[in-house]
Amino acid sequence: MRIAVISDTHDRVPPRLPERLHGADEIWHLGDVCSPDVLVEFEQLGPPVRVVRGNCDANDAWPLALELERGGVNFFLTHIPPASEHVPANAQVVLHGHTHVARDETIRGVRWLNPGAISRPREGAASWAWLTVADGKLTRWETVRI
Repeated sequence: MRIAVISDTHDRVPPRLPERLHGADEIWHLGDVCSPDVLVEFEQLGPPVRVVRGNCDANDAWPLALELERGGVNFFLTHIPPASEHVPANAQVVLHGHTHVARDETIRGVRWLNPGAISRPREGAASWAWLTVADGKLTRWETVRI
């Protein structure tokens, strides 16, 4: 399974970003979408779009966090990185946005990932990521610069 992971669009979708997400089985947005209209281009691609609410989002229909299992791997999606004691016990991977800085770190056996930011990156270029799950493992995390 191949998942496109984006965060912190802040009402901005670079012109060629949606076409770069072709081939995704799902699209995960880790918050700070701002206007729900931003998601339309991603939804039109076809795969399911999962979104969590960020601190700049006013849409109460979006959850603050999601627990998802894909390919035998347990994911916890949220916008603001939580303290480790607030991560579900079964989470193997925590995905978050908010910091506008890409991250790939393992802490006490849990992998913490951030794709960076589409809008206003704090380090380098804007970015998003491909996440691949196969055979019960996260087999690839690739940050992609815009």
